[in-house]
Amino acid sequence: MTSLVDGASFKDAWINGLTAAYGRTLAKVPGAYGVRARQAPEPGKVSVIVGGGCGHYPAFAGLVGPGLADAAVVGDVFTSPSAEQVYRTARAVDAGAGVLFSYGNYSGDVMHFGLAARRLAAEGIDSRTVLVTDDIASGSAERSEQRRGVAGDFFVFKVAGAAAARGYGLEAVAEVADRANAMTRTYGATLSGCTLPGQPEPLFTVDSTQIALGLGIHGEPGARTVGRMNAGELAEELVTTLLPELPSDAGRVAVLLNGLGSTTYEDLFACYAEIHPRLLAAGLTPHQPEVGEFVTSLDMAGLSLSLMVLDDEMAELYDDACDTPGFRSAGPRSSAPVDVPTSEEGTPEATAAISRGGVVGELLSAALESVANNEDELGRLDAVAGDGDHGQGIVRGMRAAVRAAEHAGSRGSDPRSVGDALLAAGTALADAAGGASGALYGVLLSETGAGLRGAEAVDTGSLAAALEGSFDAVVELSGAQPGDKTLLDALVVFRDTLRKQAGSGAELSRAVSESAAEATRAAASTAELTSARGRASRIGGRDLGTADPGATSLALMVTAIGGALTERDSVGVEGK
Repeated sequence: MTSLVDGASFKDAWINGLTAAYGRTLAKVPGAYGVRARQAPEPGKVSVIVGGGCGHYPAFAGLVGPGLADAAVVGDVFTSPSAEQVYRTARAVDAGAGVLFSYGNYSGDVMHFGLAARRLAAEGIDSRTVLVTDDIASGSAERSEQRRGVAGDFFVFKVAGAAAARGYGLEAVAEVADRANAMTRTYGATLSGCTLPGQPEPLFTVDSTQIALGLGIHGEPGARTVGRMNAGELAEELVTTLLPELPSDAGRVAVLLNGLGSTTYEDLFACYAEIHPRLLAAGLTPHQPEVGEFVTSLDMAGLSLSLMVLDDEMAELYDDACDTPGFRSAGPRSSAPVDVPTSEEGTPEATAAISRGGVVGELLSAALESVANNEDELGRLDAVAGDGDHGQGIVRGMRAAVRAAEHAGSRGSDPRSVGDALLAAGTALADAAGGASGALYGVLLSETGAGLRGAEAVDTGSLAAALEGSFDAVVELSGAQPGDKTLLDALVVFRDTLRKQAGSGAELSRAVSESAAEATRAAASTAELTSARGRASRIGGRDLGTADPGATSLALMVTAIGGALTERDSVGVEGK
């Protein structure tokens, strides 16, 4: 994403905005690119000062406030602040009890903060420095002091800030911060590079089929590249890589799943759902896990996992209250055991669902396979005038429908069991898919099932009759009519053709296949229409020339069902 401001004005612009928005708790340091807490300096209190280049918000300036840092020094994007800026910021918040500097282990920061510390010492201001070295991808365990600091900054800053707020002396604050750093390890992954303010292209790219492991937070592309992973696979990679780095007797751990700038919170939570049980299985107890953005890299897409092994003192300090723009805590929270939800596929109900099967489950499985194979195309069609999620939604809904139908069980010779399975499938589809399409497909299956439950047989006539009722239900629920460019444009043709097939006495498999072929032609013809319903109707005919995604997915599914019925006939399957 291109920044709204150019590189030359970026630092001034966002610092001014931050202090304007949070002026109730923050203030700019006069004559410096620094931010201080409004209550700082506090007489007799150690001043905790953090800092580094900008581009990492909420680190570093967003972590300034009561219970955390007293001030932050801000450099240019991914660049250390100068010694002069560090010095001026330290002088502004020194309260006579000394200064603790903490920042990531990068050569520019080390030199400039070091120069400022020397100048302060010459003026009689005592200071200590704790470098953050949590990134296991940047050095060996034997030389961990040479590693760089990444998202583990947050843990170290939080513990140091709490210790200073409790009144610890300078040596004690430095000792507990150093201990926090020694017990913190981080490993991360990225899916795309970041774009510097004022630049048109990202610093690097990652192929869409790959993921880079061992990233840095200054636009580094990672230590190695592997094939793209899902949430469970990435969780396994992060956890198993970090575990050997922890002490063998590790028990309670603070956990931070950190987003790098453009990873959605939903994706972060989906990944944490896989991380949490893996930590428990390894004998670790997650303590007050945090999921969100804490140390970012502009608009980089990716995440990192940080673990800090806790003793009693560090746990208390980590839990202490704080109030900053980027992180707030009201104080100690309950440590009651957490029930870890599992994915739907792992529930006892889902396991039992595979045991019964039946004709409805078989036919819906064929429909699922068809839309799954065309998921990207359905999304592309939907993105022309919608939000692009039709493919994902209908696939998700059909997976749930298949599970529900298989769990219910059904036999082709028993209309009631077929109807019950369709009712269950429709309810499950609507629940899982959500949205307008989920509701419409849900009622289509459910009402068709309701119409078949009292039939004498499952044949072309009974299906055509049931479809009459389900068509009317879809019209009533949607408020749409054929011609409005919705799934109704394919459904009405399917219904009418099936009715004709029933009148001619056609066998079910042939009738459905013939009706599906007509529905497919009707779905393609929706490209000649402009939408009259939903959000697509409000974008001025932009969808002209593109087929309706709902009509297209309906055509795909009924075609697959027709094919599956024909295959059953060819192998002589009866009554199942």
